[in-house]
Amino acid sequence: MNRPQYYVGVDVAAETLATSLLTEPGQGILSLPEIANTLDGFHVFEQWLIDHQATPENTIICLEATGVYGEALCYYLCSKQYQVAVEPPLKVKRAFHQGTHKTDAVDADHIAEYAHRFFDELHLWTPPAPVLEQVKVLLSVRDHFIVQKTANSNALRALERKQHPTPIATAMYRQTIEDLTENIKSLDKEIKRLLDDNQSYRKLIAILTSVTGIGMVFAANLLVLTQGFTRPVSHKNIASYAGVCPLQHTSGTSVYRKPRSRHFGPGTFRKLLYLASLSISTHNPQFRQYYLRKVAEGKPKRLVLNNIGNKLLKVVCALVKEQSMFIPNYRSVNPHFLKIGLTLT
Repeated sequence: MNRPQYYVGVDVAAETLATSLLTEPGQGILSLPEIANTLDGFHVFEQWLIDHQATPENTIICLEATGVYGEALCYYLCSKQYQVAVEPPLKVKRAFHQGTHKTDAVDADHIAEYAHRFFDELHLWTPPAPVLEQVKVLLSVRDHFIVQKTANSNALRALERKQHPTPIATAMYRQTIEDLTENIKSLDKEIKRLLDDNQSYRKLIAILTSVTGIGMVFAANLLVLTQGFTRPVSHKNIASYAGVCPLQHTSGTSVYRKPRSRHFGPGTFRKLLYLASLSISTHNPQFRQYYLRKVAEGKPKRLVLNNIGNKLLKVVCALVKEQSMFIPNYRSVNPHFLKIGLTLT
């Protein structure tokens, strides 16, 4: 990706957009007065870019990830062939000294300068597949329903232990739990239907679920996370993003702590990976043997399961790359010894 001539920063709010344009840090920054975060505002923004000779060929537009607030703008700019980068807010914040004013206009200036300084690290945004967007929404709703079901189940359990029962409250909790259970089942069916209707996703789901411990929900989360494995991702990238990759923390001879995983990342995906690790360490002989050996060596059980989760991601990425099913009792052979064996025969 060649360096563009113009770098545009957009600070996205629920109702408004603040924009800045620059060519080099330290030079003058052009700013557009706040515009509405609507289609009419997008037209004004595009015309402002055209007036300053900022075309899709010589411009990159950067904004922070703000969920649904910036989604419509990204789709609009991509439809106009502009290059769009969506960056983590924390990464942008850490690139600047915090002793300055905090306004939407200042934030837009910082985002524009960030795009110039870290141009080689920007990741261009591309519209996700519509099917995966639907699956992503359904998985999010499913997570919310599970949280609600757990909360209602705990409240019902506490209510049933009271000395003076309240039948109407108990009945309401039970009905709510039943409704949530049915809704979750309906969501699972719809997720499966959407993925089965797409030939490529159906094949990927078959590959992923062939691995012991991986079910439909975990496989669907993997597809959403990797955009259907259309991006060049590796098991290390996924493990780092999920927060299950142990990181070292040492300096000289006085600063040392045991490597540990970071404490942030997609919680639902990490939970599903943990459950898959539990399952495969129980039902797969190879992983079971590894688990028991490491525990016998004195390793914490949670650490061993974390290692199994990383191994599981490595297996998944290899299977997807080779487009092959999981073979439970597979044994790899060193190509060198295989060549020797073929020569002797």
